[in-house]
Amino acid sequence: MDNIIAVAAAILYVLAIATIVPGLVHQVGIRTKTVSASAFLALAFHAWLLGDLIIEGSGQNLSILNVASLISFIISLVLSLAMLKTRLWFLLPVVYCFAAINLSAAAFLPSTFITHLEQDPKLLIHISLALFSYSTLTIGALYALQLAWLDHKLKSKKALSINPNLPPLLMVERQLFKIILIGNLLLTGTLLTGFIFVEDMFAQGKAHKGVLSFIAWIVYSILLWGHYQKGWRGRKVTWFAVAGATLLTLAYFGSRFVREIILN
Repeated sequence: MDNIIAVAAAILYVLAIATIVPGLVHQVGIRTKTVSASAFLALAFHAWLLGDLIIEGSGQNLSILNVASLISFIISLVLSLAMLKTRLWFLLPVVYCFAAINLSAAAFLPSTFITHLEQDPKLLIHISLALFSYSTLTIGALYALQLAWLDHKLKSKKALSINPNLPPLLMVERQLFKIILIGNLLLTGTLLTGFIFVEDMFAQGKAHKGVLSFIAWIVYSILLWGHYQKGWRGRKVTWFAVAGATLLTLAYFGSRFVREIILN
């Protein structure tokens, strides 16, 4: 049954992508209602699948593939809701593609990492903050890449500024720093709850998570300071945002990828 749900969700994500891409390539109107219907149906099936995969009688299965699928769901949901107000057509195909891949991997390549969060509410708070901070800052990295792409195209002779499906450059920049600010606040909460609630945070095999997350926090803090105090813009912002997201990816998935996927 889970495989059928995964296939249905993946097909709906692909349908949404197929509706968006021609509008970006040919600079024609995008059928918003079709995209919205496909995307939110895909999200509904995705949520159903996550419930089946994660919630087990013996606890919660937070395997690396399930967590990756959950993060993809959060990012897709946030950007799909944002799509109702702003033009995010450039980002949505990328996000929906990763969502389809991650949910398919979780459904067809099952793995197990059982936790018991119902017995430890403090750990649940820490993990929830970590998931939302990573998702938010990943969205920030996507916005930074979009900003760099728009800036490059606007400086070229292709005149993509008239494409009705692309958002204004300044709007993307404003939204980018709001997202990074929110994400860094969530990351601050993640680090604080980790220090307070996780007793073996710096035990062997776990220390890299705290260290890399803290370095990422420094990177984002410097980026915010540089923008608001020094007026940083352009490529420097993109490099900082992508570097921070890369550090968090290594922190959250590095050792578990090796342990669960390569060595398992």
